[in-house]
Amino acid sequence: QRKPPKLQFAALLLHSFAMFAFSLLCAKIIGELLKLNDDPKVSGVYLHLPPASLTSRVINTLYPEKDVDCITDMNMGRLVQGNLSRGFVPPLAGAVLSLLQKHDASLEGKTVLLVGEGPLKLALHCLIERNGMFVQSSHSNSNSLQSQVGEHNIGSSSRSGLGYLTAAYRAQVSFSTLNFSCFSALFVHWFCSRWLQEQQYRPWHLHTLKLLPLNPVPSDIEISRAQTPKPIDQLAAEIGLLPEELEPYGRSKAKVRLSLLDRLHSQPDGKYILVAGITPTPLGEGKSTVTIGLVQAMSAHLKLNSFACLRQPSQGPTFGVKGGAAGGGYAQVIPMEEFNLHLTGDIHAITAANNLVAAAIDARMLHEATQSDKALFNRLVPSVNGVRKFSPIQISRLQGLGIHKTDPASLTPQEVSAFARLDLDPSKITWHRVVDTNDRFLRKITVGQASTEKGQTRETGFDIAVASEIMAILALSDNLGDMRGRLGRMVVGTSRSGKPVTAEDLGVSGAVAVLMKDAIKPTLMQTLEGTPVFVHAGPFANIAHGNSSVLADKLALKLVGQDGFVVTEAGFGADIGMEKFFNIKCRASGLKPNVVVLVATVRALKMHGGGPNVSAGAPLPREYIDENLSLVARGCRSNLRKQIQIAKLFGVPVVVALNAFRTDTPAEIDLVCQIAKECGASDAVSCQHWSQGGRGCLELALAVKEAARQPTNFQFLYNTEMPIVEKIRTIAQKVYGADDIEVSPEVQRKIDYYNHQGYGSLPICMAKTHLSLSHMPDKKGAPTGFVLPIRDIRASVGAGFIYPLVGTMSTMPGLPTRPCFYDIDIDPVTEDIIGLF
Repeated sequence: QRKPPKLQFAALLLHSFAMFAFSLLCAKIIGELLKLNDDPKVSGVYLHLPPASLTSRVINTLYPEKDVDCITDMNMGRLVQGNLSRGFVPPLAGAVLSLLQKHDASLEGKTVLLVGEGPLKLALHCLIERNGMFVQSSHSNSNSLQSQVGEHNIGSSSRSGLGYLTAAYRAQVSFSTLNFSCFSALFVHWFCSRWLQEQQYRPWHLHTLKLLPLNPVPSDIEISRAQTPKPIDQLAAEIGLLPEELEPYGRSKAKVRLSLLDRLHSQPDGKYILVAGITPTPLGEGKSTVTIGLVQAMSAHLKLNSFACLRQPSQGPTFGVKGGAAGGGYAQVIPMEEFNLHLTGDIHAITAANNLVAAAIDARMLHEATQSDKALFNRLVPSVNGVRKFSPIQISRLQGLGIHKTDPASLTPQEVSAFARLDLDPSKITWHRVVDTNDRFLRKITVGQASTEKGQTRETGFDIAVASEIMAILALSDNLGDMRGRLGRMVVGTSRSGKPVTAEDLGVSGAVAVLMKDAIKPTLMQTLEGTPVFVHAGPFANIAHGNSSVLADKLALKLVGQDGFVVTEAGFGADIGMEKFFNIKCRASGLKPNVVVLVATVRALKMHGGGPNVSAGAPLPREYIDENLSLVARGCRSNLRKQIQIAKLFGVPVVVALNAFRTDTPAEIDLVCQIAKECGASDAVSCQHWSQGGRGCLELALAVKEAARQPTNFQFLYNTEMPIVEKIRTIAQKVYGADDIEVSPEVQRKIDYYNHQGYGSLPICMAKTHLSLSHMPDKKGAPTGFVLPIRDIRASVGAGFIYPLVGTMSTMPGLPTRPCFYDIDIDPVTEDIIGLF
């Protein structure tokens, strides 16, 4: 008040500046802490900062699980409560306790004098009391400190901010001082021990959700909404995931980081179970519900660690005619709305990545058609601040052309032309745009009709997003580097000189990998009974292999432990999805299955036994509602027998799961189980998971557990070094039951071309109807005496397979007269979705 006004103003200004600078410093510290929180390579953070900087906001920015010094409010609260299983124990306090525990005499009942103030004193107080000792406190400036130390068994000084502690042992009648370097060594030892302990496999402590099935069974969405899912971070902790391995997307789903595979690389895998099916009716036979019911039975009722691995559904069928893929009844993934709509955006990422490649193709053809070699080269390799240089992906292209130069100025005119021009043949571009909607009018379109495209029109089309090769790559990739390499090898077309042009040649594969960097992480969800599920990838089961991702299976196999079970599902019937699972997915992953669960229904068996046609949306004929043992027997001895034989070709035991419907009679169920075992199944059981949840699948769970104890002799059906035609013939004869194959001259020319390009050793991914073992959808049972016609053949080089087409395959579904979207709406007040199954 007595200072002159100018000095008062200057002091105020300095104070304001100091506060501003301090707030900037705190913001900088917080920014660095947020980076460290998200860095999976950083296991713990020690805040060695000036006391003034350790504000509550700064301290509590740090993740509790990375708080080495136990100073966050969350960790201090856990320490006071005695919850030492999560987070860190303060290292100095832990070191003091460790030294005390090394004393020869028992510490229980001793009295400890704590001298000083601060968080360290509180930590010591809690730890010492929990080890059976009594605690008294004193200030460091107390006049009676010497006498107090003499009166107590143990004295300990704990001053906030000091790098030393003093411990006095009455039994030794002396004081020993531990300097900072001693405690540094103790801290490093303690921290390393704690870190190693954190990295080990963690036993599961799964809290399952109670299921109270109703009769009659409500709609799927009503059942889903009636069950409150656990918070996803709680489920993750229960199955041994570390907090830094989880990337939550809301409350009920999360991405899981691939660093888990590094942490648990030495952990033995669990048992690997494949769920496949007999040749289905157009209505589907319930493989997804069996998969979910089985893991609910194993984890919630038998207390066995188990994980389901499912494909992500396309939104096309969700709004079309098929509906979702979250299971059904009391065997579902929840929340089913989130499962079926968007999930964590993987399919949208695939759509963006796929269409970026398509845009790059058309733009490149336009620029090549309208520019000279020199102009094209100058724009592809521009001068920036007087410096011209190739990007890494352009150097990769140069090396692929056999040009080992890095200076753009050193290229000859011929090399400039070879580098700058892909010279794509518009009639031989194989890459389509995609959208995740059933839209029949996009099957064939013309692009480039605007005047700005200078007459560069061409015919092309759209596929549904899940038919993109990028989806197949996602499902087969082993890690981010593997995915990046596969994306670069994708062939998008052929040059006019007959050379394949890849995404790497286009220069777009790195950008595509960036768009896919989060999609490569599996999404964690849960079943109705609170058991874990990975949802990841959803490739078509006809032109692709129709299985969920390799990475989801690998992560799950580590998490369940050596005695646990991972249950994954293959699309369509065993002749398609299972065959591709074995010959393509297992070949890519190196994993070997222990058991095949073959799903059958009385309905499908009656169809294969000679029953009338079944159509989606039409009432079932009486033959499928009334008991008919003769139809069931004929279906079992034809299609079911053949599918069991296919599984046994690969040396894997088979358990038949009869997905029971309310119209099935006990006699029909008993007959199926009896014939299945006669046909070579290890066991055959009826399942009521749809109406009862996991409890209705207990018999199946026990049968699978028993079958998994049997030795397996897993083998591939063919050697990939066999000629392409012989690999196709092997599948046709051994799996489908064909007499032979028919290869047209045009197909043979393509095969010769693929051999010339070095693709001959890729596995085969047959594209044929799923409604028959043959190429004729109306031929049910187990047809014989037919020749399989190969109409066309294509290569998904990035995904790593060649796919022969048996008949016409649609990669863009259409909408029916009355799609599912007629029933779907939202309540604007509650935001509840209405009419979703």
